[in-house]
Amino acid sequence: MIYTVTHTTIYTYSEPAALSQNELTLFPRPTPTQDCGSSHIAIYPRPSFLDLRTDYYGNQVHSFMVQHSHEKLEITATSEVTTHPLPLPAPGAGPNWEAARDTRTSAAPNPGHAEAVEFAFPSAFITPSPAFAEFARDCFPAGKPLLAGALDLTSKIYEQFEYTKNATTIGTPLEEVMKNRRGVCQDFAHLEIACLRSLGLCARYVSGYLETLPPPGKEKLKGADASHAWLSLFVPTLGWVDLDPTNNMIPGERHITLAWGRDYADVTPVKGMVWGGGTHKLQVSVDVMPKSCQPIGIQ
Repeated sequence: MIYTVTHTTIYTYSEPAALSQNELTLFPRPTPTQDCGSSHIAIYPRPSFLDLRTDYYGNQVHSFMVQHSHEKLEITATSEVTTHPLPLPAPGAGPNWEAARDTRTSAAPNPGHAEAVEFAFPSAFITPSPAFAEFARDCFPAGKPLLAGALDLTSKIYEQFEYTKNATTIGTPLEEVMKNRRGVCQDFAHLEIACLRSLGLCARYVSGYLETLPPPGKEKLKGADASHAWLSLFVPTLGWVDLDPTNNMIPGERHITLAWGRDYADVTPVKGMVWGGGTHKLQVSVDVMPKSCQPIGIQ
């Protein structure tokens, strides 16, 4: 699939803002399942400073500053991405979960696992605990293949938690998500990562997009898509395997990877600070348009 992804963020201020400084993680990264074509960032008003760097995890990150008075800040990132998913691994492939856990602490882990180890520890939004380990315990009986257990955990979260917009905020603790059994994709990705790390396993947070297909007979609506989140589990001998607990699936060609890190804090699409501005309104829209759905220009 070939997609054009457009992500627009608009801040409207009640009073003039004197200065705005932001960091953006809005350019998709190349992966084994996707190739990235051209990407473009447009910022209004024009920034006084704009820089692009590659962060510790290999994500592309922009930093910019607007140093003059403005009442509106608009950021639009446009990228072309081609997805070509790999064959799905068999649930029984790879080692059992205890062997995977023990490999993490072995004296000489393989190179891939040595790199994955940092994704087994606490991070800004995820603190492993016995409660999360207990929630996942029935998915990981003795001797069960790691991937099969993770797929069961993915299904358990999908079946027992309700996707509810506005049920949580970025600051909602995972313990509250667990108690109320509702949230959004970010919460479910964080929850599954917390469960896996609580069992001593390595899992990272993935941000991206998911094409939303319209109902049969209906046109695809612009703005119908949104930012999405899932996770990736490290399976020795297989490498990283993506899991989407919001949709109970292994991500495929409709999933577009933007960035990955320990949790949402590492890959926030837009974050920063503003001096002045009073109160503000935020609008975010995402369009994931298949190439065949894009309008044809008339010359």
